[in-house]
Amino acid sequence: QVRLVESGGGLVQPGGSLRLSCVASGDIFSIYDMGWYRQTPGKQRELVASITNDGSTNYEDSVKDRFTISRDNAKKMVYLQMNSLEPEDAAVYYCKVDLRIRSLSPRSNYWGQGTQVTVSS
Repeated sequence: QVRLVESGGGLVQPGGSLRLSCVASGDIFSIYDMGWYRQTPGKQRELVASITNDGSTNYEDSVKDRFTISRDNAKKMVYLQMNSLEPEDAAVYYCKVDLRIRSLSPRSNYWGQGTQVTVSS
């Protein structure tokens, strides 16, 4: 079984920073794209940032120049450094990993359980 566990969420004041981490464990043959999504009540989950296995990144427009996604392939981890946080960034953040559990298995997306980010003074 594959398990994704996020950490690093919490309460921060506007202008502050947080670093989210997500580690993948279990029966994993190969990891491809990794990403962070966020969701607020009543809204659809949206992509915040993604990174391919060769390091190419993509960001949602509102977080460009404030957030940085990175990964450590050896540790099967993905990170999201969030700076200059704004109240609008408050949400539950989820990591998503596109992976293959065996060499002949299809690629599938797996999700973490989410970590709450609250931005408030």
